[in-house]
Amino acid sequence: MKYDSDIIVAGGGLNGPALALALAQAGLRVTVIDAAPARQRAEDAFDGRAYALALASQRLLRAIGVWPAVAAQAQPMMEVKAADGRPGEGAAPLFLHFDARELDQSPVGYMLEDRFLYRAFLDAMEAAPQITLIPATSVTAQEVQPGGIAVTLSDGRVMTARLLVGADGRRSGVAERAGITREGWGYGQTALVAAIAHEKPHHGIAHQFFMTSGPLAILPLTGNRSSIVWSETDENARTIAALSDEDFLAVLRPRFGDFLGKIELAGPRFSYPLNLTLARAYVAPRVALIGDAAHGVHPIAGQGLNLGLRDVGALAEVLVEAMRRGEDIGAIDVLERYQGWRRFDSTALALGMDAVNKLFSNDNLILRAGRDLGMGIVQAIPGLRQGFMRQAAGLSGPLPRLLQGRAL
Repeated sequence: MKYDSDIIVAGGGLNGPALALALAQAGLRVTVIDAAPARQRAEDAFDGRAYALALASQRLLRAIGVWPAVAAQAQPMMEVKAADGRPGEGAAPLFLHFDARELDQSPVGYMLEDRFLYRAFLDAMEAAPQITLIPATSVTAQEVQPGGIAVTLSDGRVMTARLLVGADGRRSGVAERAGITREGWGYGQTALVAAIAHEKPHHGIAHQFFMTSGPLAILPLTGNRSSIVWSETDENARTIAALSDEDFLAVLRPRFGDFLGKIELAGPRFSYPLNLTLARAYVAPRVALIGDAAHGVHPIAGQGLNLGLRDVGALAEVLVEAMRRGEDIGAIDVLERYQGWRRFDSTALALGMDAVNKLFSNDNLILRAGRDLGMGIVQAIPGLRQGFMRQAAGLSGPLPRLLQGRAL
């Protein structure tokens, strides 16, 4: 069978391009099908979207050649502080404080705006002769054939490859057409996201306040700006989202506190409902899933993109090693190596974040006392605290070579 590409990636967000670049470096031919117009997202003004990149994710971006293009726009995170909180009361006296210097790693991670990261991926793909980018197009059908898979595009073209990778989000059409079902539930919470300009410098410190209706993350951006991810009950969020900018700030200020001085909006606001969705399998004949197509998680620890990049590192390593051994990269036994590597880790982390959200998003006095005591204990024991820090930095577990900063 003659193939148009070795691999077709459905989804041109962030995980799909990262995988394409990793595979292209090893000599594989990759076609990326992106539903969005190629340059629209890269040229937009800042829309509030930003990511907390774990140290391991930064190493992957460096290994695939993207990091130099975004390093100047990335804000290092040197410390992370997490505490219970109530509007107007400030942080609880018992809290967690992670300092990058304890890991002999500096920093523990980076904050990076979506527009800069997407533009870097787009530029890198356009410069890679092994990658074909097809924008403003989607996959509408797929059919497994002997030795490969045929994919129908929204413009009527049919393309063939050895493997189709679904990087097409929580409502993955690739997964659905492959017969992969999902399980999950809603949180009854909505995330309110915005960028905030503040009077005082943040010194590269990220804050997580666990409010009774949901967590509030304050994440440092370059300059005197921070990104907020503010989880509220659906009902509260609808009311807050409908407010004017000034009234929105009036509700936010008691939760945000005054530790950064006066605050104001530094861009548009937007919101999205929060839910957990897990694919029951990450692979099917001639199909593999990565990122949100495999696992959509709560943003409580900012791990969504980091989980996706761990998928990228693992799948790229499995496929490249199979290619070098002369194996069929789309064969199910090859794909099951990827699933075995990633499924337990990502599911455990997703359910762990789910448990933390349920534990902290309430005002039960007994639970409140217990969780505050628990944070105090972890803070007091260096070994425990460093273990949590390694997890947050993406340095725990069997790391793919790319997440160690090593080439495939």
